[in-house]
Amino acid sequence: MSTSVRIIGTGLIGTSLGIALSSAGFAVTLEDPSPTAVRLARDLRAGSLATETDADPDIVVVGAPPDVTAQVVVDALSRWPHAVVTDVASVKESVLRDVLASGVDATRYVGSHPMAGRERSGAAAARGDLFDGRAWVVVPHPDTTEESVRRVRELALAVGAAVRVMPAHEHDEAVAAVSHVPQLAASIVASCLRELPESAVGLAGQGLRDVTRIAASDPRLWTQILAGNAAAVRDVLRHVRDQVDDVVTALDGIVERDGAGSLGTLSHVLEAGNLGHARIPGKHGAAPAAYVVVSVVVPDEPGALARLLGDIGSAGINLEDLHLEHGLGQAVGVAEVSVVPASVEPLRTELARLGWRVHD
Repeated sequence: MSTSVRIIGTGLIGTSLGIALSSAGFAVTLEDPSPTAVRLARDLRAGSLATETDADPDIVVVGAPPDVTAQVVVDALSRWPHAVVTDVASVKESVLRDVLASGVDATRYVGSHPMAGRERSGAAAARGDLFDGRAWVVVPHPDTTEESVRRVRELALAVGAAVRVMPAHEHDEAVAAVSHVPQLAASIVASCLRELPESAVGLAGQGLRDVTRIAASDPRLWTQILAGNAAAVRDVLRHVRDQVDDVVTALDGIVERDGAGSLGTLSHVLEAGNLGHARIPGKHGAAPAAYVVVSVVVPDEPGALARLLGDIGSAGINLEDLHLEHGLGQAVGVAEVSVVPASVEPLRTELARLGWRVHD
């Protein structure tokens, strides 16, 4: 492709996008206030270092921190008067408001947000396949040209993302519920572990790891994200707080032995959680799929997990998901292999034949 892209900001998203676009044939140039960060991105094959003699880009992607995104967008619109400018910040309404308030011609600006990330930040954590099958929200405003929307849509599709188009306020309300509040919930649960004795923390299993996985995210970045979407996050948290209050009241009733209906409240919350979880899309944005877990005992030794995965592949079974549970004080782990129901019996039979210890 002849499309040239300037990426401003070579953190996780900017560098991952550069790697993916470069692999797809785009001409990518990189810039970042940090010389170290931009050189690392270049070494990871995310693009070439920008120079003053570069031709004007066709598209500019702003990957700056949320609190400076709007200003960088405004500067880019002025600096390249014919380029389409987008940003990848995870909050959209506050950025759009500041861009429009600047008085710059914003007809070439269209916000966007790839719903992809990792617990680790920075260029060193970048991956070229970060956007495969992930939603990429394109967020035009009333004055955005159709050509600008088309160019950003094509860029997202080129890196394997699934494009969704929605207005800024709708985007921010949605991500408050599906991204920002889950981050806070994980952080709050993880923070409660600080004062636990080592003997208690040592009992942690896969459930706790699943719930707190994203609590390892960058606090500085997330402080900016939450501040930029404060109103929407507050509204969702109020709803969560009401449900937590109901659970606490039910537990008080059980402890005091006079809480009629308390068990019903707990059951209702758990059942509602089942229904909500069932709405989460399956792989590549498809409808949710019901998978069955096959548990396999794996020795804690080099190559054991790789051998298991190889045996699953040789059996012609498609692996849908994998969790590894480590046995407390034991030199084994349990690989929880998720497959479609029709593959359960063939997988169990083949693994048992190969000498693996398989459990229901």
